[in-house]
Amino acid sequence: MRHLAIAALLALAPAGAVAQDVPASVPAPVTTPAPAAPVPATVNVVMTTSAGKIVIALEKERAPVTTANFLRYVDAKRLDNIVFYRSMRLPWNAGLIQAGQRDPRLRYAGIAHEPTSKTGLTHSEGAISMARLAPGTATADFSIVVGDMTGLDAKADDPGFAVFGRVVEGMDVVKTIWTAPRSPTKGEGVMKGEMLEPEVKVLTVRRAPVAAPKP
Repeated sequence: MRHLAIAALLALAPAGAVAQDVPASVPAPVTTPAPAAPVPATVNVVMTTSAGKIVIALEKERAPVTTANFLRYVDAKRLDNIVFYRSMRLPWNAGLIQAGQRDPRLRYAGIAHEPTSKTGLTHSEGAISMARLAPGTATADFSIVVGDMTGLDAKADDPGFAVFGRVVEGMDVVKTIWTAPRSPTKGEGVMKGEMLEPEVKVLTVRRAPVAAPKP
């Protein structure tokens, strides 16, 4: 009778109920991680100033024209002995420092403008950006940004300024220059009161040594 009762219970069970007690072994799906996006190529330069060293990664892939121009000055040693002459400070703890080659004999012709809308770069803290008048006039003057200055990026009605790299070491040196004394009277127009006094000398700018590949 006991065997009959068990058989009756099994007969009343829903189809497949017995099989659910011992599930079939199903292999877990294999997921392939998405490949990491390639990091845009950069080249580092070391700027040695009277206030300390600043290492800058130049965007040779995303801003090739502007980077090539800057490296042309570096390789010809035409940025040696220039000065940081300007410190612009805004009320919200942001601004920039500016340097450049004042000798017209040591300046190359202006370069094509590479707007941030094309390069995908932006004026966030540590960005290095070309100074210019009209687009296409940038030569050897450049700025390094303190804080975020995205108002300098390109907009629909404004080509903005060309970012071509970022400080990767020495932001403390940048801020030391930024907070250095300024003349209350020197400078013209919007730059009046923003001239560093004394100016901060750039001793040398050189390509950083490339590390040897690991064996």
